[in-house]
Amino acid sequence: MGAATALMLVMGLSAQAAPQVATDITPVHSLVSQVMDGVGEPALVIQRGASPHSYSLRPSEAAALEDAEIVFWIGPALTPWLANGLGNLAGDARQVGLLAASVTDQRMFREDGHDHADAHDHDAHDHEAHEPEGDEAHDHDSHDHETHDSHGHEAHDHDDHSDAHAHDHDHAHDGVDPHAWLDPGNARAWLGLIADTLADADPANAAVYQRNARAAQSRLTELTATIDQQLAPVRDTPYIVFHDAYQYFEARFGLNHAGAIALSDASDPSPARIARVRDAVAEADVRCVFAEPQFNPGLVASVVDGTDADTGVLDPLGSDIPSGASFYPTLLRDLADRMMDCLGN
Repeated sequence: MGAATALMLVMGLSAQAAPQVATDITPVHSLVSQVMDGVGEPALVIQRGASPHSYSLRPSEAAALEDAEIVFWIGPALTPWLANGLGNLAGDARQVGLLAASVTDQRMFREDGHDHADAHDHDAHDHEAHEPEGDEAHDHDSHDHETHDSHGHEAHDHDDHSDAHAHDHDHAHDGVDPHAWLDPGNARAWLGLIADTLADADPANAAVYQRNARAAQSRLTELTATIDQQLAPVRDTPYIVFHDAYQYFEARFGLNHAGAIALSDASDPSPARIARVRDAVAEADVRCVFAEPQFNPGLVASVVDGTDADTGVLDPLGSDIPSGASFYPTLLRDLADRMMDCLGN
């Protein structure tokens, strides 16, 4: 009887339900899904294809925040409106802001959409050599990160500032660029942080989270090397993007960004800026100008008019990619393929 009771207790412990987890955008949802594989499924708050900068929660998404015990999100620099939502709906949840985490390689916004030396000023390939491997990625204890995430940058702390940033840094365009998921080095570090956070909240499944994170990190390391090799032939080829959202990807793979049509995706650029970018296309012998699917293609057409530049399309949020665990690696491949298609011609 004692043995049977013990067996039941063990079975009950192993069958313990995973914590309720919510995520903000599809790239973060993908990373958390990989870590939670076989244990649970995180909720996605901002649906695929929607702008993260301004979004109206559906009742089901608000309910997901209310039920959440842990929330993984980029932070208020990307979704200022969500800071209020977290405070009102998920005030008791553990909130992990990935952009503010100590493991994150942050990059400052570029002045006028052009490259300038930033505080990190490091080569992408050198940084790849310093990324944590395997268990090293988990040496950062989840409590240590929490001091930089949910406690040090708690949603309530940003409520007073949310209105000032409500237009996606369009006016000031300074501070930390929030598009940090486009650096796979950051994603590898976040996988470790996600696993540590989940393991701390759910010790019964800790081994699964850690194993999943290590496997996902290994796959991502291989994919990063593959993309690096794929993009090597066009590394020096100049191009212009619609809005300046890709510097994390560009720095990781050493690409030749020559400027952006718009500093932000919150408003259209002025005619004067369009004229300056058109001049830059000719002066820098730009090979390609990349549009984004959510914005007016006529702006890109006006920039390339009278030049030899081709046009392509990039999407930092992968609006056409199905959400789920495979989303993030698919997004990286899609960006690399689209760049090669236009720059390699």
